[in-house]
This record gives sequence, structure tokens and C-alpha cells, in this order.
Amino acid sequence: MNTLYRKKLIVLAIVATFTSQFSFGQVQQSASKKNQELSQITIRGEKIAAPNVDGESKAGSASILSDTASLLENIPGMSLYKAGGLSSLPSLHGLADDRLRIQVDGMNLISGCANHMNPPLSYIDPSNVGSIQVLNGIAPVSSGGDSIGGTIKVNSVTPVFAGKNQESLLKGKTSIFYRSNSHARGANVNANYATPSFSLNYSGAVAKADNYLAAKSFKLNGLSALGSVTSGREVGSSAYQSENHALGFAIRGSNQLLELKLGLQDIPLQGFPNQRMDMTRNRSEQINLHYRQQLEWGNVDARIYHEHTQHRMNFSDDKQYWYGNAPGMPMETAGHNTGAVLKVDWVLSERDKLILGSELQRYRMNDWWNASGTGMMMAPNTFINIKDGERNRLAIFAEWEAQWSPAWFSQLGVRSERVRMDSGAVAGYNNMAYGDPTSTTSIPGIFNHSDRQRNDHNVDVSAVFRFAPDSNFSVDGGYAYKTRSPNLYERYTWANSNTMVMNMNNWFGDGNGYVGNLQLKPEIAQTLSATIHWQNFVDSGIEFKLAPFYTRVRDYIDAVACSSIGKICAARKDGFVNLSLSNQQAELFGIDLSFEKTLAQSRDFGKIHAKGVINYVRGENTQTRTGLYNIMPLNAKFSLQQQIDRWTNTLEWQVVNAKSHVSEIRRELNTSGYALVNLRASYDFQQGRIDFGVENLTNRFYSLPLGGAYLGQGATMGMGVPHGTTVPGVGRSMYVSGTWKF
Repeated sequence: MNTLYRKKLIVLAIVATFTSQFSFGQVQQSASKKNQELSQITIRGEKIAAPNVDGESKAGSASILSDTASLLENIPGMSLYKAGGLSSLPSLHGLADDRLRIQVDGMNLISGCANHMNPPLSYIDPSNVGSIQVLNGIAPVSSGGDSIGGTIKVNSVTPVFAGKNQESLLKGKTSIFYRSNSHARGANVNANYATPSFSLNYSGAVAKADNYLAAKSFKLNGLSALGSVTSGREVGSSAYQSENHALGFAIRGSNQLLELKLGLQDIPLQGFPNQRMDMTRNRSEQINLHYRQQLEWGNVDARIYHEHTQHRMNFSDDKQYWYGNAPGMPMETAGHNTGAVLKVDWVLSERDKLILGSELQRYRMNDWWNASGTGMMMAPNTFINIKDGERNRLAIFAEWEAQWSPAWFSQLGVRSERVRMDSGAVAGYNNMAYGDPTSTTSIPGIFNHSDRQRNDHNVDVSAVFRFAPDSNFSVDGGYAYKTRSPNLYERYTWANSNTMVMNMNNWFGDGNGYVGNLQLKPEIAQTLSATIHWQNFVDSGIEFKLAPFYTRVRDYIDAVACSSIGKICAARKDGFVNLSLSNQQAELFGIDLSFEKTLAQSRDFGKIHAKGVINYVRGENTQTRTGLYNIMPLNAKFSLQQQIDRWTNTLEWQVVNAKSHVSEIRRELNTSGYALVNLRASYDFQQGRIDFGVENLTNRFYSLPLGGAYLGQGATMGMGVPHGTTVPGVGRSMYVSGTWKF
């Protein structure tokens, strides 16, 4: 009996045990009212304003997207590291990747890849997203730890139950979409069967796309690795294919809900134009058991989950596959992620509430590269990049909420967290080229004989307030002290004498080579933030938000020259650099501005309103006085929208400033400013919805400010790709999608 099957049997046994505790004889309230109560359990205590994305309002966007992170693009302060077509990395106020706590249905997912090709948001399809909540750097400690930039909570569609007078309920929807640029196409379905006490949900999605085209040539025409002609406009290694399935069971009783969610993902291909490798397989299995109960004195919320990832990288069609007699460079990662969360909300009085909780996470990872060919470069042994990697987290937290008056609210929280990390002995492909792993003087031997266990004792503190004298005006603000420990790749990647190997350890998309540092300390960030919110929809139809922020990071993990930490790295002459990591000092500050204004409303023209979002962030390494890597320049998005009858028509204008404040040590590339125009329309009818439009209407050429260096084709394993080409954005693209409800 295999391990996954045994785990499923165990979970089903737990479900059976819990089921016996529920009373199904009578449903005391209607389905709609009960669903509202369950929703309140989820969001209760989130008194501090936070941007939200709900699945209903984003239904049109989700139906044409394959990348869940793209649902966040209109959130103030948010930008995206563009990577593969399914795997953008969100950046909030200049902090991204592992500096953000990203939860999918309450699971703290981890990217198990030396290039971070499988970030947490890639494990849920956009069509299955029910809601997203974004909490900035002063997020409550109960929202998660081991992060300094904020929390992103993604939840799938909530369970649907039949009404008390219904015997059963069967409903769902299905969508198809097509985008002309890259010939992206896909389909998804969401189906529900329910009784008043039981709910069954299935969600499935498939997507496929070819390489996309830029608006104009940005490189010479040439041959791909397999001999086909690659035009100067074609962005190599940007194709992808994916398949996602989710099965959910839910049982409810009086003020209780038990959920079991099973997930399966299979990605046979995802190209990465800013990486030297491509994803050639990513398979993930997820089991997620969740229980919550509403009691007279408060709420209890408990969750247990397990996720297993099998990840593979190699060269896809556009990148050179043969190097001498070596067929490709197979790289594999296996990760096992098990976690548990318990949270209790205790209502002490009409004014006070206490939130107590504990969190446990156990992560195991192996990263190895099988031999390729018979030469000294990648043979005869398996290269061990990280062996028996361990990263365990144990946390307890407490929050006190007080509603001092109808206008004043405060929340104080403290979190104590222990992060324990370790790894096993490593080895190269062979002793002659990579060193004897048993020697005390070789590179792998020094690593193997060192003390690799690390224990970090981290503390988080948050203090936030809200002043809302009336329904039209509010001020949220506060202070947070947050801590993040390094990830396994930052601490335990060890090879520094071989450029090829260093190239493969790159989770930044900048084309450089990296080696880890056992001496890294946790990052500590102190953040001050405020949000001023004013609205008057009744008299003037306007809403306005202004949100300044400032973050100072002690021991910020940044790229440094290898020699600065006592390492001697391989030299290179291709314009890229081999680097390591060290603790530095950094600061980030900026402001977000958003507004919405109703311009006109009439029977003939419908409702016309304008929206706008303006974001500014500046990040700097205060030791070197140079820019932090991948900081989005000043940018804005404005839209004019008309709603009339069943039609919604939108004109968008996106403006991005030039990027020149860059990370000099990484030789980060500057990008020029640009402006894009998009046209969108949708038509709603009783049984569904049709969306269509044109993105980049004027076919403007531009470079992605956070897209990294172009490595989409050619001999990417070594030093065969020239430095200096940025990854371009998508040229003009028409899209259409249809959604049908049943």
C-alpha cells in the first residue's frame, strides 16, 4: 500500500469519526442565512481594512486567466514578478516570494524548486478561487508568521448547501477561453451536489499555450534548439500546459462545519524565459482537513494538511538540449509539507476578544540532479544539491482586540516562533571536478563537516488601530515587528566552483549564479503603515484611499560578492556574475493611492464611473546605497467603465515609469517607461456570461520591469547567452471567454 493511499485512508477515518459528532436531524436555519454565519466565522476579527478579491467580482478575469497571481494586479501596492505563464510571484510594497506568507485554503505552501518555479499561488487555478485577502506588513500575528512583507490568503469556492426545504441541490458552471497571442486556450468546470447537511464539490481546469509574441523584434531571428525557426518577436520558453483537479466534501451541523479538500495538479510543461531551465513536470497531491465551530463564548478553528510535490526541470524545445554526449540536465525535487493550525477566538466581553493559537509545520525536501552523459561535466554520479533538507516551524500567538467605542478599535498581538533547519551530506557529479565529499578541504567536504543545524527563535509583534467616526471616513494604522528565517536554498546550496551549477541555483530570474550561506541570520522588519479611507457614495459617488508605508529591514538577505563572505566563486566573462548571499540593511517606503468616482448615471447611458490606482515604492540597500532587486517603478492604472443593462464596457490605461534604481551587484537591467491601452466588454445573461476584449490595443513594445533577464533560448546551461536583453511583455492579444451555469 503506497504512502499517499495510507494517508487518504487515515484522513477518511478522521472524517468518519467527526461525522458521528454531527446532528443531521434538523437544519435550524435557511441555507443563505447559515452561509452568512459561516462567512462571518471566517472574517470575524478582521476589523482592519484590507484589500479583497472575491471570486464573483473577478469572474470575468478568472475565466480568461491561467495564472492566479494575475488576479492581484489591481490591488494597491501589488506588482508581479513575471516568470512562467502559470507562476508569477506577487510582490507587496517591494517584498516578494518567501518574504510574503501565502496561504491557499489555510495551507502554508512552499516552493520546492531551486528556481522557485512552483510558488504557492500556482497550486490553485483562477477558476477555483472564491476569495483573496491581502494584508500588508502590519498584518495581525494570527494571519501567519515567518514573513516580513504581509499575508495573502487565497480560499477556494466555499461549500454550497441546499436550503432546509430542499431535498438536494445540483448546480455548477463551466467556462472556456481563448487568447490570440500564444493561442492560449483552456476550459474549467465547477460542479456542486448538496443536501441541507452535506456538500460535494468538484473543480477541474486545463490550460495550454504556445510561446507568446512581443510587439516587435527584440532579438535576431534564429533556430531553436530543435531546429525550428524562432522569429525575432517570439519569446522563447514561454509555453505551458497544466491540469488541476480539486474535490471537496463538507458536512455541517448546528454551528459546525467539517471540510475535507483533496487536490491534484499535473503540469507536464512550463517554460521560463528568465531561467536557464524549464519545468518539465510538477505533480502535487494535497489533503486538507478543516473544522470550525461557533460556540456561545467564541469560535474554534482547526486545520491539518499535507502536500507532496514532485518537481522536475530540464531544457524544453527552445533551449539547447545536447551538450557533448550529455542529453540535457535533469534536475529533480521532492517535497513533503505537513502542517496543523489551531485557533480559538474567545469573546471576553462586549468590548474585548482574545485570539489564541498555535501553528506547526514540518517540511522535508530533497534536491538532486541525475547524471547525464559520460563526461566529467555531469557524470557519473548524482549531484546532491540539498539532501534531507528539514525546515520545521512551531509557533504560538495571542491577540487582544478591543472595541473601545463605536469609532475606536485596536488590536495588539505577539507571536513566538521557533524555526529549526538542517540538511544532510552533499556531493558533486564526480570527485575530480567537484571535490571529494569526504575530504575536510574540498568544497563539498567542508560543507559536510560543518554544523548545519540552525535554530532560530523569532518574535513578531503587531499593534494596529482603526478610527472610524462615521461610515464615510476611517483611518487604519499601526506598527509591526516581523521576522523571517532563510529558506533551505538560501542556507544550504553549497557549490561555488562551477558556473554551470551556480546558474542552476537561481530563484531571482536575473541570469546570475548563486551559492547559499550557512551563516545567514533571520530578517527582521519594522513597518509603519496607515490607510486613510474616505467615501461618499450617496452625495458624490466617490471613494478615496491613501496609504503611506515605511519598512526598515535588519539583516536583509541580499546578493553580495562571494569574496565578501570568504568564498571563492568561479569567474565568468559573459556579463552575468556569480554571487552569494549575506545579511545587509535595507529600507523600503512609498505610497498607494486609489479612487473611484461615479461620473454619470442615466437610463440612456447607464452608469459610468472612473477608477484609478497609483503605486510608488522605493527600496534601497542602505549599506551599499544601491537599489534593491526587482522594485516596481512608479506605476498607475486608470479605467473608465460603463454599465448598461447586461453590458459592462471598460477602457483601461496602464502607465509605468522607467526603472533605473536597480541592484548594481546583480547587474540588474534598466527598463524604459511605457503605456498600454486595454479594451474589455462583458455580457451577462441568466445562464452565463461572455467576456471579450483586446489587451495592448496599440501593440506597444515594452520590457517587463520585473521580468528579469531573457534566457529563453540557446545554450543556457553555461555562458552561451549574452547579457543585456530584458524579457518583453505580450504584444496585442484578443481574448474571448464564455461561462455557462447549470
